Amino acid sequence: MRVAVVNEVSAAMRNSDLIAALNKQKNLTVFNLGMQSIEEENPLSYIQTGIMSAILLNGKICDMVIGGCGTGQGYLNAVLQFPGVSCGLIQDPLDAWLFSQINGGNCVSLALHKGYGWAANINLDYMFEKLFKDEPGAGYPPERQEPQGKNRVILKELSILAHKPFLEILKGIDAKLLKTIGKRTDFMEVLRQEAMGKPDVKAVFDYLNGI
Repeated sequence: MRVAVVNEVSAAMRNSDLIAALNKQKNLTVFNLGMQSIEEENPLSYIQTGIMSAILLNGKICDMVIGGCGTGQGYLNAVLQFPGVSCGLIQDPLDAWLFSQINGGNCVSLALHKGYGWAANINLDYMFEKLFKDEPGAGYPPERQEPQGKNRVILKELSILAHKPFLEILKGIDAKLLKTIGKRTDFMEVLRQEAMGKPDVKAVFDYLNGI
């Protein structure tokens, strides 16, 4: 499974905790595309990391995005403005497991300041352990598997109906927000590599690269 970490500037100091916890999980390829230091140039807001996350998911560049902000609420709301995103606010291991089993989502928002105290890194370890423990979408309780699965399909269809094509959405966004994203060399390099053989990803790359 390919997992991207995309955290915004106020949570830059948590980036190393996120990467360390994910690296303890088996069978994950981790892309570290978020802020790693508050001193970095081109700082990212949670709105910009929401856009980046949606690009990664809609381009099928990764299977899961791990994001967040101070409370997790801002990033959650930002990323859910886009099609193809099923995001959950995860605060403990049970949240993580239930989100995986019931919602089968592709994006997680974490509170990276609120409640982030003593042993928070251990909580991250346990959350990621449960998030990736079982095949997503298995359902809970088991007798609810069928209706939960049908509802996931309905939600995906509603998301398509409620949104414009993704590139059209990007072209409607203020260029100032996208310009900072286009300057993120690690993010743009991932897009460039994925653009080969993926016309939709190439179109997004070319647009961001040209702003």
